[in-house]
Amino acid sequence: MFKKIAAAAALLVASSVAFAADANTFYAGADLGKTRIAGDKETSYGAFAGYNLTQTFAVEAGYRHLGEDDNHGFKASGKAWSLSGIASMPVGESFSVFGRLGVSAVEGKLRHGDFEDSDTTTRAVIGAGVGYAFTPKISGRLEFQKTGSGIRNLSAGLAYQF
Repeated sequence: MFKKIAAAAALLVASSVAFAADANTFYAGADLGKTRIAGDKETSYGAFAGYNLTQTFAVEAGYRHLGEDDNHGFKASGKAWSLSGIASMPVGESFSVFGRLGVSAVEGKLRHGDFEDSDTTTRAVIGAGVGYAFTPKISGRLEFQKTGSGIRNLSAGLAYQF
């Protein structure tokens, strides 16, 4: 039985097509994750769109809702917009690793009753992750991002290449 499974797996790997990103194509996607801000962990979600300049380099714009916290009548929330360069390298047929370097505008809001205050800060954003191409058009990715000194995000997402 083990030999049959091993033979089927070898045949599948040998017949698979490398799913590298095509140059001069657009892609878009969404992700879900956890953000850590000053020791607190919050659920985050985001959307992104990019353009593959080559098979290994893309420019990407993104939005991320960093999370909300409601504590004793004080409601804090955060969101970020980013613009990044992404360099990727294939590792095998469908896997890739990538790095991110860019800039992010982070907005924090604090509300309590009728009082509301917000502040926007521009920070560098760096990240690293792994990607897996399910098909030539659909891929998944797992990524760690760090924005500024106190914001870290781990997310999993899906992307569609046009």
